[in-house]
Amino acid sequence: MAKIKHKLVVMSGKGGVGKSTVTANLAITLALKYPQRVGILDADITGPTIPKMLGVRGKGLQAGPPGIFPALGPRGLKIVSMDFLLPSDETPVIWRGPLKSSAIRQFLGEIVWGNLEYLLIDLPPGTGDEALTVMQSIPKVDGVIIVTIPSEVSELVVRKAISFAQKLNTPILGIVENMAGFTCPSCGARFEVLRSGAGRRIAEQMGIRLLGSIPLDPRVSETSDQGKPIVEAYPDSPASKTFQEIAETLEEILAEKKEP
Repeated sequence: MAKIKHKLVVMSGKGGVGKSTVTANLAITLALKYPQRVGILDADITGPTIPKMLGVRGKGLQAGPPGIFPALGPRGLKIVSMDFLLPSDETPVIWRGPLKSSAIRQFLGEIVWGNLEYLLIDLPPGTGDEALTVMQSIPKVDGVIIVTIPSEVSELVVRKAISFAQKLNTPILGIVENMAGFTCPSCGARFEVLRSGAGRRIAEQMGIRLLGSIPLDPRVSETSDQGKPIVEAYPDSPASKTFQEIAETLEEILAEKKEP
């Protein structure tokens, strides 16, 4: 961990909001600027998806002096996930909390991450064992990125995740609102498929920065299934440009924090 400059945790508390999508696309965006110096820890032990989204399933981890090396993804991304250790797609991970926590600690402490500019940790839903283990095991976490979608159900649960980070005295870098409206590619009309403004409401009411609102785009799901995130497949799309803006904002926030 001492060789990793910035450690960012991506969480929500709510499932299905696109945490892994946000993690994968932000990592690729940062890796465009810092090739071979960005890593992802897929901390979702029972439901890992990062390898699928980045097209590296089947690569596996490599062992050798001085330890275990991450799999290499696009743009030299260094990736660690439980998915690499499962014998088949149908193999479930039926573990209680202590085993999951132990695996995460091993991923953090025994993987040869090397010199990284950024390590992004993709947390599973909830505020339980995995989240606690990550927050308490990583020295000097730079902050948490909270992901939500524009719905009251998501908003309710996401507020708990924010309180969780605050109780652990972990800085919150900001909120990313995913699936925020759909613009018709034919006529240009905008439709609010889900109730809009949840991210901005949470940000204003809880005094947290809104990092950006990612528009709803079917290509985000399509490219994730194909193992090539939208920021690589369609770099000029509105969603990709939003990811780029979020990455730039994060860099500005972290630079401000480093100033005396």
